[in-house]
Amino acid sequence: MKHLKWIAPLIAYLTVAAGLFLAHSAWGTLLAFHLGIIISLLLAKPDVSPALLFKSTDKKWIVLSVLLCGSSGICVYLLRSRFGIAQDLSTQLQAIGLRASTWPLFIAYFSLVNPLIEEYFWRGYLGSPRTGFHIYDAVFAGYHVFLLLGKVPVSSILFALVVLTLAGWFWRQVIRRDHGLLAAVLGHMSADFSILMVLYRMSSL
Repeated sequence: MKHLKWIAPLIAYLTVAAGLFLAHSAWGTLLAFHLGIIISLLLAKPDVSPALLFKSTDKKWIVLSVLLCGSSGICVYLLRSRFGIAQDLSTQLQAIGLRASTWPLFIAYFSLVNPLIEEYFWRGYLGSPRTGFHIYDAVFAGYHVFLLLGKVPVSSILFALVVLTLAGWFWRQVIRRDHGLLAAVLGHMSADFSILMVLYRMSSL
């Protein structure tokens, strides 16, 4: 089912858009996104072993990925004024169900489960051994636009797209050199955790 490689990202985009703009739910968005990806993978039956999620042949790639990607949250926090983050960010996040009582579980699930699903999908199933830019680097970055709309200016959204496209490229190169997905997964986890912790702190101020 090679055509699913074109349809699967569209399903991911549609589930995120529906969760955010129709259901107005962070949990609904995340779970629908994951369900769409899982259904796509079950239909495609990719020849990528899930065991690769836990494989690394050189620990230096894990260290590099975690340290580099883990700095994401620090950069967001230090540059928050330059990014023009909306003054009503806390209100917007509460409107989609992210309140003090729901943040801890959301952060845990997003940081521990989401990277496993995304790395297997974007870099495993849709991955490429190319050293140069690949279209799915940008496709991976693209759906994040829905998450940023109304929260930062257009210039910051464009900046985020460039950074996330580079992140997708970087993780592909790590996987290509390390012959496993673990370093990318752990780097993704550290990025998600650090950014969500910053958002949690900012929404609590």
